[in-house]
Amino acid sequence: MATSVGHCCLRLLHRVAPWRSSLHHCENTALSHSLQPSQKLPFRAFRTDARKIHTAPARSTFLLRPLPILLATGGGYAGYRQYEKYRERELEKLGLEIPPKLAGHWEVALYKSVPTRLLSRAWGRLNQVELPHWLRRPVYSLYIWTFGVNMKEAAVEDLHHYRNLSEFFRRKLKPQARPVCGLHSVISPSDGRILNFGQVKNCEVEQVKGVTYSLESFLGPRTCTEDLPFSPATSCDSFKNQLVTREGNELYHCVIYLAPGDYHCFHSPTDWTVSHRRHFPGSLMSVNPGMARWIKELFCHNERVVLTGDWKHGFFSLTAVGATNVGSIRIYFDRDLHTNSPRHSKGSYNDFSFVTHTNREGVPMRKGEHLGEFNLGSTIVLIFEAPKDFNFQLKTGQKIRFGEALGSL
Repeated sequence: MATSVGHCCLRLLHRVAPWRSSLHHCENTALSHSLQPSQKLPFRAFRTDARKIHTAPARSTFLLRPLPILLATGGGYAGYRQYEKYRERELEKLGLEIPPKLAGHWEVALYKSVPTRLLSRAWGRLNQVELPHWLRRPVYSLYIWTFGVNMKEAAVEDLHHYRNLSEFFRRKLKPQARPVCGLHSVISPSDGRILNFGQVKNCEVEQVKGVTYSLESFLGPRTCTEDLPFSPATSCDSFKNQLVTREGNELYHCVIYLAPGDYHCFHSPTDWTVSHRRHFPGSLMSVNPGMARWIKELFCHNERVVLTGDWKHGFFSLTAVGATNVGSIRIYFDRDLHTNSPRHSKGSYNDFSFVTHTNREGVPMRKGEHLGEFNLGSTIVLIFEAPKDFNFQLKTGQKIRFGEALGSL
C-alpha cells in the first residue's frame, strides 16, 4: 500500500515539475525585462547608519522651471481677468451699473516692473525695418483686417507704397476725408473714442467714469520760474484756481482714446497759442478703456507730453499720453523733444518754453492744423478754461473723427 502511494506521489511530482520549471522560467524572464532599463542607469549608493540606500541619477529628479510656472500663472491670471470683463459686459447689457474694481498697489507695481519702455523701443525699431516688396501687401492686409482700417480714406491706398510699418501707421488722409467744422469753437484733434468729458471738480479729473486722477499730478506743479500764461499760486489758492484766469470761467476736460486702427496723427483742436511744453518720462502701460477702468491715475503713471498755452477764453492745454508700443510722441514744431529715451528717468519731468526774446507769444496754432503724431495710437487729453455756458455735444463711448465738433458756446 505504501509502495503504491509512493509511486503515485512520484508520478505527480514528475507531472508538476515541468509546470514549475516553465513558471520559474517566465518569472525570471519578466524580472530580467523589468530590470533591463534600470540596469542601464548608474546608481549611486551611500550608507546611513546600517542601511544602504540607492538613489537615481540627478537628471531623473523633478526640477522647478521658472518660465513655465510664470507663463502658467500669467495665463491663468489673464484668463481670470477676461472672465471678469465678460461678466461685467453681461451685467451692463442688463442695465446694471458696476462699480469700478481698481487694481491694488502690488498689481500696479508688478505691471510697472515689466520693461515696457525697452519693449516699445524694440517695437519702434522693428517698425522701421523695410519690408520686401512682396511681403508688404500680406502684412498690411492682416493689420487692416485685424483693426478695421479704412484705407479708402488714406492719401495713398496702394499698400506697396509704405516701406515699413512705421510709415503705414503714420499714413496721411485725403484732404476731403476729414472736413473741419467751422461752426464750433473746439473740434476733435484726432480720430478715436470718447472716454470721458465734462467739468473739472475738486481738482480731480475722470479718465473713465468713476476712476479719477489728480489734475496737479497730471499737469505737474506750477512754479514762479515757468513762463506760463497764468500766475503762480499763493498758499490759499487751489491748483484749479491757478489755471482759471478769468472770473466766471470754469475748467473743462475731454479724453479721447486712439485705437491701433485709428488715424494716428493729431491736430490743433482750436485757435490757440502754445507757450510751454512739459515732458514726463514714465511708464508705457496700456491705456485701452479696460486698463483705464482698472488702474487709478493711469495717465499720471505713463509718459506724456503736455502742451499749455491760451485761447480766446483763457487757459488751454493738450496732452499726448504714451502707451505700450507708443514710445514715440512727435510734436512737429518741437525738434528738441525726444520721448522714450534711455537718458530720461521715470519720475521726473523737463520743461521747454516757446516764448523767447524774439518770440514773445509762442507758437500760434490754427484749428485743424497738423500738430503731431503717435507711432501706433494712444490718448489725447484736453483741459481748458471756458465760460460756464460751454456745452459738450458728446456721449461717453461714442466714436469721433478728427474735425468733428466737441463743443461750443
